[in-house]
Amino acid sequence: MSTTSSRTKVTATATGDEPRPRIARTTGVLLLVSTGAFLVAATVLSMTFDWPDILREPANVVLPEFADGGTGLVWTWFAVAWTYAILLVPILLLPAALDRRDDVALRAATFAGAISVVLALIGFLRWVFVVPPLADAYVAGGVGARTAIAAAWTAQHQYGGALLGEHLGQLLGIAWSVTVSVIILRTRVLPTWTGWLGLIASALYLVNQGDILATAVPNFPVWDLGGLIGSYLWAVWLIVLGVLLLSRRPQFTSR
Repeated sequence: MSTTSSRTKVTATATGDEPRPRIARTTGVLLLVSTGAFLVAATVLSMTFDWPDILREPANVVLPEFADGGTGLVWTWFAVAWTYAILLVPILLLPAALDRRDDVALRAATFAGAISVVLALIGFLRWVFVVPPLADAYVAGGVGARTAIAAAWTAQHQYGGALLGEHLGQLLGIAWSVTVSVIILRTRVLPTWTGWLGLIASALYLVNQGDILATAVPNFPVWDLGGLIGSYLWAVWLIVLGVLLLSRRPQFTSR
């Protein structure tokens, strides 16, 4: 590094005018965009389809309600799915954004986080490609046909929704956020309170597994409020990460 270049960087650091790392800025923007867009789409879905409470209702409630929603409801589910899918990109970029590309634990967590998004995407897109024909057939069919369709609905709902999208998808996502939070606490690459917030959000989000397991294990303990608070706090944590990455400044080392 030349003397002139070194002096320029030292001066920039002293004045606080150095450019923010592009990768950190991009990651921060994508975290904010993906989380914000998903919250908007999910809010619309909640208002029009009583999501997520309707997920635990039987076929004779869900399928007619879905059919009544028409094409607009299908597109709402499409928006929910792909706004959440955007989260895959900042998860993959985060190790570089934190200047920890060689951190083995973070690399493993990144893989888990990426898989969690894919599994959630599969769970969401069921409502675009699998549920519509089931709902239409259920509404148009007789008693015998409805019984068979209800069985098909339950099978795909438990496999694609409860197992893949909710159980495995959420567990892997929580594993990612816990690992990132612990790394923040150990390295102070971001303010330590961010790590504690991530751990608290992850712990509360884990409570939602009770609601999922209750679909297969009768009388399994469920605390609905814990899962609800945890999911929203997890989203807040993602937004906080995005804001901090946007304001993060590079660390220059002398040579």
